[in-house]
Amino acid sequence: MPLILGIESSCDETAAAVVTGDGEVRSNVVHSQIPVHARYGGVVPELASRNHMLAIRPVVEQALSDADVTLDDLDAVSVTAGPGLAGSLLVGLQAAKAIAWARGLPIVPINHIAAHVHAPFLRDAAGAGPGALRFPYVALAVSGGHTSLYRVDAPGEMTVLGQTLDDAAGEAFDKVAKMMGLPYPGGVYIDRLAQRGRADAIDLPRPMLHRGLDFSFSGLKTAVRHALDGLALTAPLEVDDPRIADVAASAQAAIVDVLVSKSLDACASVGLDRLVVAGGVASNSGLRARLAVAARERGITATITPARYCTDNAAMVAGLGAALLSRGHGLTGAELLTLDIHTTRRPAR
Repeated sequence: MPLILGIESSCDETAAAVVTGDGEVRSNVVHSQIPVHARYGGVVPELASRNHMLAIRPVVEQALSDADVTLDDLDAVSVTAGPGLAGSLLVGLQAAKAIAWARGLPIVPINHIAAHVHAPFLRDAAGAGPGALRFPYVALAVSGGHTSLYRVDAPGEMTVLGQTLDDAAGEAFDKVAKMMGLPYPGGVYIDRLAQRGRADAIDLPRPMLHRGLDFSFSGLKTAVRHALDGLALTAPLEVDDPRIADVAASAQAAIVDVLVSKSLDACASVGLDRLVVAGGVASNSGLRARLAVAARERGITATITPARYCTDNAAMVAGLGAALLSRGHGLTGAELLTLDIHTTRRPAR
C-alpha cells in the first residue's frame, strides 16, 4: 500500500502526517502557534512564517517516527499549495519540494479547502471513516478564513454554490469573543460559554438567511457590539456574569442558524441528500448538534468531520493527495521544481 507524507503550513499550524493510499492515518502531528499569536489577538503573518521554519523539520521527523517509517519508505509527498498566508505556505512547500526532489518522489499540490472537505474519508483506529459517504455530495467548508458551500463530484473537483461576501463564520466567532475580552482563539470560548446561556436572550440578525446561498457575517458582529453596549458590558468582562453567557449563546445561535439553513438549502438546490461539514468551525458543539437534528428532519445524511480532523492538519492533505495520486495528479522532475504557492481565497463560480 502506498505511503504519502502530507505537509500543511497554510496559516499557524505546522503539521505533517503519513497516510496510506486508501486513507488510513498512520500518524498526524500538529504543532500549534497559539501561544505565539495569543498576545496579539490574532495571527501575525511574519511570526507565523518564522515559526514554521523552526518547526517544520521536527514535525516531519515526528510524523515519520510515529508512523514507524523513514523517507525511504515513502511513495509520494503531498503539500498544501494554497489558499493561505504566502509566507507560511512557502515554508511547507519548499520543505515538501526538497524531500520529493531528493528522494525522487512525485509531489501532489493540494488546495487547502479541498483537503478539508475530503477529510471524512480518512480512516483511523479511533473509528473515523467515510461510512456510507460517496460522491457527489454537498460540502460546507467553514473556518476562520473560509465559509463556502460546494458541490463535490470527485476528490478535489468542487463547484462553488455559495461563499461569504465578507467575513468567515470563524472570524465572526473570534471577533465576537475579542469584543467580550475572551482569550484567543475565541471560538472555543464562545462555544463553552454558550452551553450555559440562553440562545434567545438577545435578538440578533440572521444575515442573508433567505437570500440565496451566499453568506455575510460583518453585520452580525456590529449587532453584537450594539448588544454589548446596550447591556453596558465592556471588556474585560466578568465571565461569571450570566449576561455574558447569554451573549455568547445568542451569537452562536445566529451563526449556526445561518450555516445550517443554507447548507440544507444547498442540498435541495442541487438535488443531493449527502452533506459534509468540515473546517475548524465544524468542531463547534452547537453546530454539530443543530445540524444533526435539522438534517435528519430534511432526510439528508450529514457527515460531520471528526473533531480531530476539523482544524488544520496534514492527514487531510495526505489523504487527498493519495486520492489524487491514484488519478495521475503527481508532479515530478521539472514540473516539481516550478511548483509555486497559490493564494487565491475565493474560487470562481
